Amino acid sequence: MRVHRIGLAALTMLTVACTPAEGGANPAAGAKTTSVAPAGVALKVEEVATGLEHGWDVGFLPDGQVLVTQRPGRLALIGGTAPGSPVTEVAADFSDVLVKGEGGLMGMVLHPDFAQSRKFVTCQTHQEGGRSVDVRLVNWTLAADGRSATRVGDLLTGLPVNPSGRHSGCRPLLAPDGALLVGTGDTASDPTISQNRSSLGGKVLRIDLNTGEGLPDNPFASSADPIERRLYTFGNRNVQGVAIRPGSGQIFIAEHGPTVNDEINLVRPGANYGWDPSRGGTTDDYDESVTMTDTERFPDAVPAQWTSGDITEAICGAAFLTGPQWGALEGRLAVVALKGQKMLLFSLDDAGAVTEVTLPPEFDDTYGRLRAARTGPDGALYVTTSEGDDDKLLRFTQG
Repeated sequence: MRVHRIGLAALTMLTVACTPAEGGANPAAGAKTTSVAPAGVALKVEEVATGLEHGWDVGFLPDGQVLVTQRPGRLALIGGTAPGSPVTEVAADFSDVLVKGEGGLMGMVLHPDFAQSRKFVTCQTHQEGGRSVDVRLVNWTLAADGRSATRVGDLLTGLPVNPSGRHSGCRPLLAPDGALLVGTGDTASDPTISQNRSSLGGKVLRIDLNTGEGLPDNPFASSADPIERRLYTFGNRNVQGVAIRPGSGQIFIAEHGPTVNDEINLVRPGANYGWDPSRGGTTDDYDESVTMTDTERFPDAVPAQWTSGDITEAICGAAFLTGPQWGALEGRLAVVALKGQKMLLFSLDDAGAVTEVTLPPEFDDTYGRLRAARTGPDGALYVTTSEGDDDKLLRFTQG
């Protein structure tokens, strides 16, 4: 077990001015300046479990155990949240999972009645006879002893897929109102997908957890197209994190940029987020030189709340720090990064604008690539590493 503690006063904090840049480009990342951090706060990281491989998502069982999806098509059951908890492989048939590149067994959510039904949903790339078919949401039940899981049918099929696995998405989150939110990827192939409201790719979906259908209060609920009825946003590139701000209902997403401008976006129902590598349908190529949020082509496109500027961090899982145990950190949005190998803590004003970004240094290059970020029932933040060799489930608390 490794435990790291550090005084928060030692953290570097970045003040971010999120104002739209000229010429329809993304909001500027803003000037970075040091500021004084809250005094007397310590951070602690514990290694709950090791021996994972590309842990992708985390689900907390009512009995205190933890399910972790692993991208190569494996499901792990961790015996608890204490450091050094045992890891057991769950027997399940993932033979249809397309494990390639960024694709495989990805996001997961547990049903709210899991204690009775044992139901959970995974998001996975699907292949038949070695041929890539789609990305889909799949229903499962976990055996009473936790040692096996049985597939009980598909919840939603037809999310587009790239045979290489690139930009597969696919982060689900159960909202307090019972809606299932799903951030999806644009496949980095057909350049029209993100702007095409008859495609499920490059979107945030809002669907019924039991039927997979669009909900009646969705922004395009009156559409004749059942795909469009499921859409909550469009014009996204590759959504990797979805988080709901407690007490406000604000939905934030973490999105990969091409070679610049990863984005933190505030979701507005029915809104366009401005990604269009087809340049308005004028090219068949997937043109990654276009701006992430093209407000020249799409004047109503929603500007990002924050961007990474002239670099990419490959931001991924996102969750809010909730509860008085976090002290001065309560209410911050935690976002982990793959390429950047760090955690970013965003301070937000009431409207959802980013005011500060804190970088806890114990995450910088210490654990490598960081994938999932989920708040546990105990209020701690749980993070998975994604190095591909002896990956870990980490527990992040105030020390």
